[in-house]
Amino acid sequence: MIQIPLPKDVRLHLKSRTLELVYADGTFELTAEYLRVHSPSAEVRGHGIGQETLQTGKKLVAIRSVEPSGNYALKIVFDDGHDSGLYTWEYLHDLAHNHADYWQRYLTKLAESGGSRDGGLIARS
Repeated sequence: MIQIPLPKDVRLHLKSRTLELVYADGTFELTAEYLRVHSPSAEVRGHGIGQETLQTGKKLVAIRSVEPSGNYALKIVFDDGHDSGLYTWEYLHDLAHNHADYWQRYLTKLAESGGSRDGGLIARS
């Protein structure tokens, strides 16, 4: 059995909308958007292969709170009302260590679908 390292520290940064995970091999900051679009919930992942729902318009989402769930996971509550799906320590470790690859795959799927990170909102100066 492979032992997944637990983070030495977990910090929620409300202003920058990031979750910081400190491991022995480095510190990783995961944005609320990245965590939201990669939610382990059935709403996002579906109930089987090919049933995933591409998340769009999550660029400005924030994390409202982070709560431990036993000794094996975190429950992340987002300000868009999403609060289902538990982020296990194994899944968070995977998200942190494979961030570049997963983010690029998400951006590619978003472009292929004609979706948008900002939900079609236009920023005003």
